[in-house]
Amino acid sequence: MVISFLGEESIEYGAGQRTVGSGNMFLVRHHLYKWKSHFRIDADGKFVEDQFFPKNLRSGRRFLRSIGASITCSNGIGKDPYIPSNEKISDARLIYAVAPAMGHNQESHPESHFRVPAIVNALEKMEMTPKFRGSEIIELQSFKPASVDDIASVHARAYVSGLEKAMDQASQQGIIFIDGSGPTYATATTFHESLVAAGAGIALVDSVVAASKNCLDPPVGFALIRPPGHHAIPLGPMGFCVFGNVAIAARYAQRAHGLKRVFIIDFDVHHGNGTNDAFYDDPDIFFLSTHQDGSYPGTGKVDEVGRGDGEGTTLNLPLPGGSGDIAMTTVFDEIIAPCAQRFKPDIILVSAGYDGHVLDPLASLQFTTGTYYMLASKIKLLAKDLCGGRCVFFLEGGYNLKSLSYSVADSFRAFLGEQSLASEFDNPAILYEEPSTKVKQAIQRVKHIHSL
Repeated sequence: MVISFLGEESIEYGAGQRTVGSGNMFLVRHHLYKWKSHFRIDADGKFVEDQFFPKNLRSGRRFLRSIGASITCSNGIGKDPYIPSNEKISDARLIYAVAPAMGHNQESHPESHFRVPAIVNALEKMEMTPKFRGSEIIELQSFKPASVDDIASVHARAYVSGLEKAMDQASQQGIIFIDGSGPTYATATTFHESLVAAGAGIALVDSVVAASKNCLDPPVGFALIRPPGHHAIPLGPMGFCVFGNVAIAARYAQRAHGLKRVFIIDFDVHHGNGTNDAFYDDPDIFFLSTHQDGSYPGTGKVDEVGRGDGEGTTLNLPLPGGSGDIAMTTVFDEIIAPCAQRFKPDIILVSAGYDGHVLDPLASLQFTTGTYYMLASKIKLLAKDLCGGRCVFFLEGGYNLKSLSYSVADSFRAFLGEQSLASEFDNPAILYEEPSTKVKQAIQRVKHIHSL
């Protein structure tokens, strides 16, 4: 079964086509969800199923457990029972939410349903959870899925309603593929689990903003979610991505909290073309992407700088293959920090892709766990200096489970101001000389274009 999304008004299902009015919307029964890990990792980083892991969960079927009544609206302004208390937030240095989308899975697909469990188990192993850290770290135990209106602030309503309707076909077929979107698939749970993922990001924005009103150094938020989002364009899905989680959170921050100026940093190895397109003509949202030159989807050239009123608030920096820690540290100091300082954001959102790691199978940069520790440390400090510490990270790519989980865990250590443990995981012997001349040329070209 192949589904094509053909613009704002037409949705094609297989050989037939039906028209969906862009003003129509559907209602979905929202629930609050709690998720706990049912996997553990052995000493070699391999997955071992828990002996108590239910049989239906091992098969990949939906297992999210409803723990609340139906909800029909998004997170709103004001007191919210799903935001931790002011006292609890003020003590925390890190707040995270987990949405693993266990039902959204295709066998052997790199964007695997093992990705978030790998991270959660690494956090447990490295004692980076509330169980070990008390009030320093908060996990949001429940949050509301995003509403249709939240998603439609970025995506065409025809796409949103078309995907929801396609869930019936997915239930019958087991899995469907979305034509023209790159290697993007959907299962019977994809629509709802994508709402849950976007809702996790929104809940973290609410929590971080609430904390910033009560303390000078609020916790950093991290959405451990999938499916990822930065390739999803306004008219449909693309490249493993269903809804633009970061873009949806950016619009929500503006609408719900009056945070007009949003600075988005995307350090995924691939260009965040969906986020790029969503805000290409918007002067109030600065999108900055570093990515491997020539990688999927082939967008993100240096001369893509925005359009109309948004000209100058999109910055794309393609890095040559082989770029590593030295390159990225230089990029942060000479490009990212000066741009943010000039833009003066009200909040910083981060598309945190860990697929630039030297061990990742889908690209050829040579970032290390230490690179991600550096980025997390510097971005946290940047947010503290520029926007009251308001900062939320969103998981994007990262397909080697060991490098992904260790790098996220080391990012957590950076948020807590603790020493990196990257040396226990990184192997300098596998690194090779970075293309420093090409990196310098790329940086200088971007600095010239953007008058940095």
